[in-house]
Amino acid sequence: MKVIAFNGSPRKDGVSARGVSIIAAELEKEGIETEIIQVGNLKIQGCLACRKCAELKRCVISDDPVNECFEKIQNADGIILASPVYFGGIAGTFKSFLDRLFFPGVKMKYKAGTTVVSLRRTGGISVFQQLNNYFNLAQMIITPGIYWNVIHGNTQEEVLQDEEGLCIMETQGKNMAWLIKCLEAGKKEVPVPELPPRKRTNFIH
Repeated sequence: MKVIAFNGSPRKDGVSARGVSIIAAELEKEGIETEIIQVGNLKIQGCLACRKCAELKRCVISDDPVNECFEKIQNADGIILASPVYFGGIAGTFKSFLDRLFFPGVKMKYKAGTTVVSLRRTGGISVFQQLNNYFNLAQMIITPGIYWNVIHGNTQEEVLQDEEGLCIMETQGKNMAWLIKCLEAGKKEVPVPELPPRKRTNFIH
């Protein structure tokens, strides 16, 4: 079993990375491999809204790691999305990455997802909700937690003072491992539902 973690912070070894590493350590204890991919410090263009991905099943922009990451997550059992708070929202580069990663139609239905939100003081809940929107619209299962997945600090040293945040990250790792194993076991006993064809409507006629 394998989880792909995306660090959307420009800082490879910052607070977001610390949160991911705590979750990854718990997953590893349960025999679940975690691959951490740093994307927040790369040059990634936003979605062009060209809709070519519907035809190509990949993004038409090919000079950054979005398509490679798209292929990686198809075979993963779960995803971790980590972002710092920028003006109450997802870090800009990471938002561009996620829009293009999920829009072609990732095959992550009924797989596990969890988030890491890092911040100095406040604004984390809106980022937590924004990140979870990607999971929800991909029909993924969001890992349950004891609180919002927020961890505080400007540096990895400061993070050590946020004992509750550290506990939240550890709990997420344990819960995610349990969820992935439950989903894997459930496939043998309970077939996934047959869904009706999707219908798209606009509000302007």
